[in-house]
Amino acid sequence: MKFSPSLNSNKNYHFSKISKYLIIFAAFTILAVSSVVLSFFILPAISSELDTFTTSVEVKSPERTIIHLYFANKENSFLIAEKRMLIKPDDPAQTGKLIIESLIKGPKEGLMRTISSDATLRAFFVTEDKTAYADFSPVIREKHPGGCKSEIITIYSIVNSLILNIPEIDAVKILIDGRESMTLAGHIDLRFPLKADMLLVR
Repeated sequence: MKFSPSLNSNKNYHFSKISKYLIIFAAFTILAVSSVVLSFFILPAISSELDTFTTSVEVKSPERTIIHLYFANKENSFLIAEKRMLIKPDDPAQTGKLIIESLIKGPKEGLMRTISSDATLRAFFVTEDKTAYADFSPVIREKHPGGCKSEIITIYSIVNSLILNIPEIDAVKILIDGRESMTLAGHIDLRFPLKADMLLVR
């Protein structure tokens, strides 16, 4: 029995058409499954990672703290605390630098400065035994007004401002031009670290 060529051709045509439909159906199925996977698994994971990244790079506003700077009264006979709001560093040595620099800039509330505005802080560090070392430029001595009382006020303006604001500091050693100095203006012994003196505070 023989089949006519036209019949075979017709069958091939139908088979080809069905194959195309199957391929199109399979493609749509794959796209649909991919869309579901993307929507429910991949995108939430990416979003979660982005949220985590955003949270991790959020910049916290700097913490501020109130400190008390000790300046002289108008008669230069005792120390009075002046409140200041400063950004609080994590390192006590950085806090100490800010305090000394603020003392050099001077008071804002009608008190008297205790350090020449031309003086500079050369170095500042705190040791494990809670002793702070403050190294000043020679100007602190060269432009000091002199006199025993003025010398006491200058020294304890520095010492009290550091010790009473920074728990990590128990004593202060004052250096001048990187060296140990016998005195600042001829009266107070600076060879040893000094403790705070509350008798000078009003």
